[in-house]
Amino acid sequence: MFQKFSRSIFVAAALLGSVGTVGAQTQNTLRVGLEAAYPPFESKSPTGQLQGFDIDLGNAVCAKMGVKCEWVENAFDGLIPALQARKFDVINSAMNITDKRKQSIDFTQPIYIVPIVMVAKRGSGLMPDVKSLEGKRVGVLQGSAQEDFLNRHWASARVTIVPYADQDQVYSDLLAGRLDASVQEAQAAKDGFLSKPAGHGYAIAGQPLSDPATLGEGIGFGLRRGDSALGGKINAAIDALKKEGTLSALSRKYFGRDIIVK
Repeated sequence: MFQKFSRSIFVAAALLGSVGTVGAQTQNTLRVGLEAAYPPFESKSPTGQLQGFDIDLGNAVCAKMGVKCEWVENAFDGLIPALQARKFDVINSAMNITDKRKQSIDFTQPIYIVPIVMVAKRGSGLMPDVKSLEGKRVGVLQGSAQEDFLNRHWASARVTIVPYADQDQVYSDLLAGRLDASVQEAQAAKDGFLSKPAGHGYAIAGQPLSDPATLGEGIGFGLRRGDSALGGKINAAIDALKKEGTLSALSRKYFGRDIIVK
């Protein structure tokens, strides 16, 4: 009886020890959710490696925090539900900080700002306003802040808003003539479409879109509601990286200019 009891204690202690080890390993890792289909912010190389501004930014934040980034891929419009379901710890996927999203999740401070623009065929005469686009079809990334903008400001004016699961599908249908225009972040349009041979017949039309209520105040990391401890650590890392110039250097590397929020 005593042998069985002693063995039970030993096994329980071993199990507790293993649980503690797993917990320690988890503390050394930050699980980061993203959709890797939005160059130059996040995409995959021909060999399948994650690459882009947000990848370098995230790795810099993790290094400053003394942890390792573990990247978890997810469809963009499912990132917030997946965060809430604890599939990962934070979102880092060019997500604008908007009032609508702040009803579901928290955010870090704004890290950078990228203008939202419309792309259309050269010579089409289309401009980013409802008068010009009446009866036209405009493609946009599903679940994005720009989709919220279009639904609020253009959909009621006989502009057909067509959401897509990823940005490449938007460009594909624009080229095929199934769309008249697309709306996305300026740098994503330039690097993901306009700079490529297929995009040479297209251009940014008019001025960037503006509406803080739907387009937000900049881009930051998304956090679960009330996760202030993690948010504080990430904000401290962002502050340090801004102060030492690391984030501005990354911005100039990818965009040729500094888009970091000061």
